[in-house]
Amino acid sequence: MSKVVVVTDSNSGITQAQAKELGIRVLPMPFMIDGDTYFEEITLSQDEFYQKLAQKADISTSQPSPDSIMALWDELLKEYDEIVHIPMSSGLSGSCQTAAMLAQDYEGRVHVVNNQRISVTQKRAAFDALELIKEGKSGSEIKEILEKDKFNSSIYIMIDTLYYLKKGGRVTPAAAALGTLLRIKPVLQIQGEKLDAFAKARTVNQAKSIMINAIKSDIEKRFGGISPDNQIYLAIAHTQNEEAAYAFKQEVQEQFPDYPIFAVDPLSLSVSCHIGPGSLAITCCKKLR
Repeated sequence: MSKVVVVTDSNSGITQAQAKELGIRVLPMPFMIDGDTYFEEITLSQDEFYQKLAQKADISTSQPSPDSIMALWDELLKEYDEIVHIPMSSGLSGSCQTAAMLAQDYEGRVHVVNNQRISVTQKRAAFDALELIKEGKSGSEIKEILEKDKFNSSIYIMIDTLYYLKKGGRVTPAAAALGTLLRIKPVLQIQGEKLDAFAKARTVNQAKSIMINAIKSDIEKRFGGISPDNQIYLAIAHTQNEEAAYAFKQEVQEQFPDYPIFAVDPLSLSVSCHIGPGSLAITCCKKLR
């Protein structure tokens, strides 16, 4: 049986310490901040990131360099036969295409999974890959299973301020000004490739209801209906909004008593730099098979 190892990136929300415990490797995502390069979780903590965001620093995301990816793969392939590499969604970054191109030189030993996940759903995919390794699946089998499963997840995010979406050119300045004036709390959706507008709420409570109802609808219409037999993983995420996230967890758990909430995580900084602090998110993933 071949020895397989999982690699993902820090968009998954898996910290370097957790990665060590789990026996997987996490590539830190690079950020350009006022002309300097920082690496998530290595030279840039969540707190430092939000401080710089609050100071209106010029922040942009980048992807891991080809050299850093290949150096990690080369090191791992001395010990393992195969690598399952799970980057963030190909719709949100070029890092998936880059990794897939680099993997062509590795004679079928590196399997790049394009399953369009980010943040807590990407973390779930890494956990699923670990389970599949325990079942004795090969790298190519794991890639196939995870890619088949790619649309079995959703993320809904309530944005607290339109400032960062406007700054990144994701909404027009006029729409952002109107939203601020009307105190709109937009709800965004990540499903498959893109970050899209989903609904507009006037209050945080209304936004939470919209998100909970969207998850209920997904489970009913896409994931086989709500029942104790139908295993769904729920998770909560946030941007610098931990207390509210734990309160939201209680509300969500009351609505879905049969489904465990497997994580309450900060959203990855690659998403945070586009939406700013104060957001709340809920995600669901259908259990494999």
